Amino acid sequence: MKYIKQMSIIFTISLIAEVMEFLIPLPIAASVYGLILMLIGLFTKLIPIEKVENAADFLIEIMPIMFVPSTVSVMTRFEQMKQMLVPLLVISAVSTFLVFAATGKVAQAIMKRKGAKKAE
Repeated sequence: MKYIKQMSIIFTISLIAEVMEFLIPLPIAASVYGLILMLIGLFTKLIPIEKVENAADFLIEIMPIMFVPSTVSVMTRFEQMKQMLVPLLVISAVSTFLVFAATGKVAQAIMKRKGAKKAE
C-alpha cells in the first residue's frame, strides 16, 4: 500500500506537469515541469521525502530497463541516422562533458555547504 501511495504522488506530479505543458506556450517538456514541481515540493516540505522515497528508489533501480526500447529503436534505424552520425557524435560528446562539469560543480557546492554547516 505504501508504494501505491508514493507512486500516486509521483504520478500526480507528472499529470500536473503534462497539463502545464499543454497550457503554457513554452517549448519546455512536461518532464522538466515535473522535475521542477517535485523539487519545489521537496524543498518547501509540501511533499515530505518519506512520502516518495521508496517509490523513487524503485524507479531509479529500474531505469536501465526503460532505455532498452529506445536503444533498440536507434539500432534498427542506423541506416537512416548514418548521414547524421558526425553531428550526433559531436552533440553527444559536448553534452556529456557539460553534464559531467555541471554535476561536478553542483556536487562540490553541496560538499562545501555541508562542510560549512558541520563547522558551525
